[in-house]
Amino acid sequence: MITPDFKADLRVILQDSRDTLLWKLDGLSEYDIRRPMTPTGTNLLGLVKHLAGAEAFYFGTVFGRPVDAPELWIAGDAEPNADLWATPDETREQIVGDYRRICAHSDTTIEALPLEAIGRLPGEPGREMTLHRTLAHMIYETSRHAGHADVVRELVDGSVGQRAAGDNMAPGDASWWAEHREKVEQAAKEAARQRPEGARGTARPATTDPQ
Repeated sequence: MITPDFKADLRVILQDSRDTLLWKLDGLSEYDIRRPMTPTGTNLLGLVKHLAGAEAFYFGTVFGRPVDAPELWIAGDAEPNADLWATPDETREQIVGDYRRICAHSDTTIEALPLEAIGRLPGEPGREMTLHRTLAHMIYETSRHAGHADVVRELVDGSVGQRAAGDNMAPGDASWWAEHREKVEQAAKEAARQRPEGARGTARPATTDPQ
């Protein structure tokens, strides 16, 4: 019979997303890891920088174990979006090294504390998070940004896949994917013809508490 180890399970899932994120930078030039690929400036190195700050905040500051890290603009400590892009003076080695160092610090926090340990969000009296909830939050946040990195990397050079050991993609060469894309495009156009008065957009969900 398998004995549940909830902390170990959560750590494995978090580490998988961390590894996937960093893998998306492999083989790219300085320009390509930094270039904005969406109208809001999403870029690969900026995602790593942001998550370094997030790991430091949630597994460091919240649990009274501070570590030097990029400041999160959303926490009010930096100018808007400062943690979501790299300046020319910030090197790839520096940002990736910071991320690895801060993740290691996070792992010591996770190892040292029980899942029931209580952390406190700074500046917000009464707002607390268990380590369990913090792990769940960081798995969500890291996986979400790893998904962003999937799309950005595909836009940069066409590379796709979930991880180096297995891309988790349907088999097919460039012509197969071109045909598949065209099939999806035609389905979208046909749906629009059939339902020209369909709802445009969906209701925005209520904002959820990060805890």
